[in-house]
Amino acid sequence: MLEHGGNLQQAATQYGIPLADWLDLSTGIHPQHYPIPPLPPALFQRLPAVDDSLLAAARTYYGAQHLLACAGSQAALQVLPALRKTCRVAMPRTMYQEHAHAWQRAGHHVHFFDLLPDEQTLNNSDVLLLCNPNNPTGQKYTVDTLLGWHARLAARGGWLVVDEAFMDTTPQHSLASHTGQPGLWVLRSLGKFFGLAGLRVGFLLGEATALAAVESLLGPWTVSGPSRHIAQLALQDIAWQQQTREQLAAQSRQLSQLLVEYGLTPVGGTDLFQYVPHAASQRLQAALAEQGVWTRYFASPQALRLGLPPATQWARLEQALSKATIGLNGFRSLSG
Repeated sequence: MLEHGGNLQQAATQYGIPLADWLDLSTGIHPQHYPIPPLPPALFQRLPAVDDSLLAAARTYYGAQHLLACAGSQAALQVLPALRKTCRVAMPRTMYQEHAHAWQRAGHHVHFFDLLPDEQTLNNSDVLLLCNPNNPTGQKYTVDTLLGWHARLAARGGWLVVDEAFMDTTPQHSLASHTGQPGLWVLRSLGKFFGLAGLRVGFLLGEATALAAVESLLGPWTVSGPSRHIAQLALQDIAWQQQTREQLAAQSRQLSQLLVEYGLTPVGGTDLFQYVPHAASQRLQAALAEQGVWTRYFASPQALRLGLPPATQWARLEQALSKATIGLNGFRSLSG
């Protein structure tokens, strides 16, 4: 199992701090989830309906004609490698590593590049995997750039797979409306922006025939009835979405400014997290953890990813940063 953010039980055991006393900034999940109304008891008593209106709500929200609901985008990314014979796969070196893990486990040859794929990489790859915005660096790719790469890959039967888990605050940059053509896959999730990671609801957007092949591999009832019900409400609540986008953008700027005040300059991020390369990242993570603040550490390159705190926890975060950065003057920020 790969390491992920949110592994609070491990941190609680290591640092001897009760689970309930942590401020968890390690996941990039919206700290204020979509409000969940009372649920009809019948949702728990019958199998999930396959003819409900969840898919219609998702098509409208994403602007895509063909999509498949699944138990989080994780379920979809694990199945995609099974649809191809052994091939050459390229992806950024610093990216959500479950993608590489899934393709390598299926026997494919995965190669890594640093920032952008060069001509040789594009010419020699059958599949290009990307997160947009990238997780954890926040790097963004334009729609035109991605469509150009897709056209080159699709011309020889290749694929472009784009994980848009952090795209919801900037839907204008999504490839969702371009899906439906061969060789283009987009992964979406309700875990980050909607703060509903525990529901395990995601969507795979793609070409209809290829989606049917994925559906046959996943089997029936991939998303529970209560999860489908809540997801539909969230996808249809335009007012909440618009208000939340404004709030998250402001909070992300606030987090960036706070980090800069303590010599931790982000070099990238999204409206849900900030990415801070620093030579003392591991020491800094430990210093914050000793105060019950949990962050996501990356070893190569050395960096921390910090999500947004709840509205009532900003002062606690600032106090923790003040203590944790004492004595770091001898370490340089990798951001310059």
